[in-house]
Amino acid sequence: MVGGRRFRPGGGFGRQLDEYETRVGVPPSPESPAASHGGLVDSAVYIRGHRFASPSGLAETYRCLQEQDGAMAWIGLYRPDIEQITSLAREFRLHDLAVEDAINAHQRPKLERYGHTLFVVLRAARYNDLREEVEFSELHLFIGPGFVVTVRHGEAPDLAAVRRRLETEAQMLARGPEAVLYAILDQVVDGYAPVVAGLENDIDEIETQVFGGDPNASRRIYGLSREVIQFQRAARPLLSVLGALADGAGSTDEELRRYLRDVTDHLTQVVERVDGFRHLLQNILTVNATLVSQQQNEEMRSLTAASYSQNEELKKVSSWAAILFAPTLIGTVYGMNFVHMPELNWRFGYLFALLLMLLVCGTLYVIFKRRGWL
Repeated sequence: MVGGRRFRPGGGFGRQLDEYETRVGVPPSPESPAASHGGLVDSAVYIRGHRFASPSGLAETYRCLQEQDGAMAWIGLYRPDIEQITSLAREFRLHDLAVEDAINAHQRPKLERYGHTLFVVLRAARYNDLREEVEFSELHLFIGPGFVVTVRHGEAPDLAAVRRRLETEAQMLARGPEAVLYAILDQVVDGYAPVVAGLENDIDEIETQVFGGDPNASRRIYGLSREVIQFQRAARPLLSVLGALADGAGSTDEELRRYLRDVTDHLTQVVERVDGFRHLLQNILTVNATLVSQQQNEEMRSLTAASYSQNEELKKVSSWAAILFAPTLIGTVYGMNFVHMPELNWRFGYLFALLLMLLVCGTLYVIFKRRGWL
């Protein structure tokens, strides 16, 4: 509720909320107890950079914010349900399109302005050392006059650390919701540094695998290339977000804009390194394909040489088998015990058989020798 007026998001999403509340019996009031629990991680009201109150629920936060002039509420949610989003949409007059994005998630990094409210989508990343892979999560922020709402759809970034840091820097926190936005952006970009280091280490390992002839290198190169592409999709669009903020899209505080430009410089370095990783992985994949092709060619040459050697041996064996088969055939013919056989009682029959065997064997030997089989 703002200025005594209750806000209901319009359009299709507003109808979705009406249908949901009718189905589950949620009363049309942000004071619903269900809206004060569940995905609420932390809620605080700040005055001049100092924590004034730590409400236990959304309804109490709204009351405290309305009672204190110049106060700022910072509400942190983790995977909230539609009741909590409904309550926040009514209280802070959030646009139905931004609310729908916050519920559905799976958005690219972007910055959109709806009246006096900024809607920012960030993609945080962290490197899992045990699994050696990059994990991505999504963070949505609603920044408006006197309030900051953060909606996390993953474990990163560590917003509790951001809150502790700002609470020790009252002068920075006193600059208002834009200071919270800057601190969160700084945390997200700083969280990219360990990811870059982890990817760089993985690429070094892959190079060792490739030149070591590891057959699993191609699979790992492909998997790492996908992670790099996802990282690019998370980091590169954030440059335009930071550029718009640094140019005054979200704040007229010149000091905050200087800080944002510093974050932009850090992000630019990250994006350039990630772009280099992608080109390097493409080159590694090409080198790996070349090495695999060379290895396959070597194996084919080895198989061809072995096959040729086997053929040569087979020729020799076949040749000698044919030579030895000739006398066997002649001896078999003359060994048949028939009474009426030519040359059976011939005086020179034995000598003739031997000469015939020698003649046939010699002829076969000469033929095979000329053909190179022996």
